[in-house]
Amino acid sequence: MVGTAEGEAARTVGRARREQGARWAPGEHILWRYRDNADPCRIHIARPVTVVQDTEDLLAVWLASGTPCVKPVLDDGTPVHREPLATRYTRERRIAYDQWFGTGVLKLARPGDPWSVWLFWERGWRFKNWYVNLEEPRRRWRSGIDSQDHFLDICVYPDRHWGWRDEDEFAQAQQDGLMTSAQAAEVRSAGRAAVAQISAWGRPFADGWENWRPDPGWEVPGLPENWDRPPDRLRS
Repeated sequence: MVGTAEGEAARTVGRARREQGARWAPGEHILWRYRDNADPCRIHIARPVTVVQDTEDLLAVWLASGTPCVKPVLDDGTPVHREPLATRYTRERRIAYDQWFGTGVLKLARPGDPWSVWLFWERGWRFKNWYVNLEEPRRRWRSGIDSQDHFLDICVYPDRHWGWRDEDEFAQAQQDGLMTSAQAAEVRSAGRAAVAQISAWGRPFADGWENWRPDPGWEVPGLPENWDRPPDRLRS
């Protein structure tokens, strides 16, 4: 938790606002979670993040380097991305505790959008790219947001060119029964809608977030013991 007096004040205000169903305050810590595609009742990714902005049209959060996280691994502890694609989604999995390495990530999400936009930097704050993570529209609850990843992604670069990412995983997920053909068509349609916004250079790409920097007084959030608890007061 943030150790400064300002941070404690922000959390106190945030708790009171949550009880009233209001928005999160800047500097407050929440959970950004994803449900398992094979078992939607199970949370398999949990990342504590710091709220940057929470308005009617945008939730912005900061995932700091070194943040303790929960992620899926194969039953023998092998990282998922190292498993051959043919068996990546059929082998048994378990969760593992880890840390977010490398530079931090700014995540931007607009209500109702079936994607979120992540900003990545190289060391020294050299902007690297935007990453459009296609996903189920996020559902808010008192201590965070929940979603489900849709495998397909889009990379957008500083010169505004873009490219699809993980199309092989998207196809494999369909083959392994993690997504129906109708669901896959919806995801592809969502991707085309995202591309239209990229081509028009609409929000959030044109909003200058690549120049944003985190408050130096923010500390790295901790991972709550009950990170996988059922969401209370689930709302859109």
